[in-house]
Amino acid sequence: MILLYFSHLNSSPIVRFFYAFLSLFLFSGCSQEDIQESAPFAFSSFSIDGKNATLLTNISTNPQIQIFFNSPIDSASATQALSLYAGGELIPVGISFENNDSTLVVRPISPLGYLTTHDILVDNQLKDKTGRFLLSACQIRFTTELDLKDKFPRISDDSLMTLVQRQTFAYFWDFAHPVSGLARERNTSGDLVTAGGSGFGIMALLVGVERGFITRQQARERLLKITDFLLHKADRFHGAFSHWLNGATGKAIPFSQRDDGGDLVETSYLMAGLLSASSYMGQQRPDEIKIRSQIDSLWTQVEWNWYTQGQNVLYWHWSPNYQWSMNHRIQGWNECLITYVLAASSPTFPISKNVYDSGWTRAGAMKNSRTFFETKLPVGPDYGGPLFFAHYSFLGLDPRNLKDANASYSEQVVAHSLIHYKYCTQNPRNFVGYSSDCWGLTASDNPWGYDAHSPTNDKGVISPTAALSSMPFTPAESKKAMRFFYYVLGDKIFRQYGFTDAFHLGQSWFADSYLAIDQGPILIMMENYRSGLIWEMTMRHPDILKGLDKLGFTYK
Repeated sequence: MILLYFSHLNSSPIVRFFYAFLSLFLFSGCSQEDIQESAPFAFSSFSIDGKNATLLTNISTNPQIQIFFNSPIDSASATQALSLYAGGELIPVGISFENNDSTLVVRPISPLGYLTTHDILVDNQLKDKTGRFLLSACQIRFTTELDLKDKFPRISDDSLMTLVQRQTFAYFWDFAHPVSGLARERNTSGDLVTAGGSGFGIMALLVGVERGFITRQQARERLLKITDFLLHKADRFHGAFSHWLNGATGKAIPFSQRDDGGDLVETSYLMAGLLSASSYMGQQRPDEIKIRSQIDSLWTQVEWNWYTQGQNVLYWHWSPNYQWSMNHRIQGWNECLITYVLAASSPTFPISKNVYDSGWTRAGAMKNSRTFFETKLPVGPDYGGPLFFAHYSFLGLDPRNLKDANASYSEQVVAHSLIHYKYCTQNPRNFVGYSSDCWGLTASDNPWGYDAHSPTNDKGVISPTAALSSMPFTPAESKKAMRFFYYVLGDKIFRQYGFTDAFHLGQSWFADSYLAIDQGPILIMMENYRSGLIWEMTMRHPDILKGLDKLGFTYK
């Protein structure tokens, strides 16, 4: 965060600012001679590389800093009163004077660090030439510019995609829970695993085999571990899994107080992963037959229609302790199209087309058809919402030829991605770093916690998964982002499991976290762009094709 503030003796910062402002206001109409005789010795203003706003960003690493006062400065006191710090470390500076010694000019002895927050402190031991002490100590905070030099050697885009996929795959392979094989919610989760993120992790196994990261036999063994655990140990609620569960015991872990039972949306992501794996593991050998059998048991036991409560809409949650008290209808447009498609596809507990039409599409009310940044958006909220809306359902559902009465879903995902790209390129809120190379807003960690970022909820946070997971929809724009994230920011955000979750360049903040639901789409969507693998496996499953037919989709 970049800011300017003042301190006055032992008062609070607000009181100190008031005194300093009041002193400047009261004497603004006086002559210089009157001010010097009657006004306190006070700070007037400042300039850093010609900038004097309260938010100072993108400052050069060799800045010229000018601090203006209302009276000539005693040079001997200046060397003791002024300090420049970066992260608590004192930075050597040179000091000179201008404007009859009423302007203090500060220059670092050596270039400052890139993308680093610095504080200039002038304490109230500074004196003017009459011996008066400075009325209010002041602090000026600024952040230096980004180092645009490459941090790693250039390689081909194809090689870079493989590198990103390999590193990201390690999250689901090396860091999977040792007992269940399921994906941990995040890199600090311990025994807590996630149903939806595990569905992404199952798709990741297929990518791992195709890319040669693991063998097919290794994938078989992991899938048997996962399906054994889900079938025989994990809690289920009318066939649906909880959002979170214990990866060692299978017991549900509450996501919130009343969300301690079945989560139908998370279950749909898990089932999509399992069905794609069932298609992939199609060999007539005992272990692959068992994998398919166990997936079929899990799939056919989900009571999708029970989650309607007898109404023409699906409900997100059910709890054995709180029943339907969450009362959260699943309605479009958002990340939940896959939930309705799978619910219609079930061979045992299907929903009717009326549930889709009335519940999901809201009788067509989810349509948008307005234009944002010269891009027409078929459905959904204005500007599209966070980009995961364009990713989660389409990890498996192939949008390229997918249409129904509401939209062409190829147009939808491309438009949504382009709107984010154009928004960040134009950068209407002037956030540091946004550009045609650095774009993409979605749900992720941020300096204050976690939020669903979008053009209508923009906090200056870029999440690599947003642009990278749009690779099939905006390949040129997503590759630009990939290169920027790796070559320019890679020393800060490319680590053990690929790109970390998010960053805020204006605050020099870089997450050290990884989330399964953000890592998975990067790996999977890059593969869908490169080979269409997960789309092919998911759209090969006969039940899913029957469900799409039932709902009136065309997909060829």
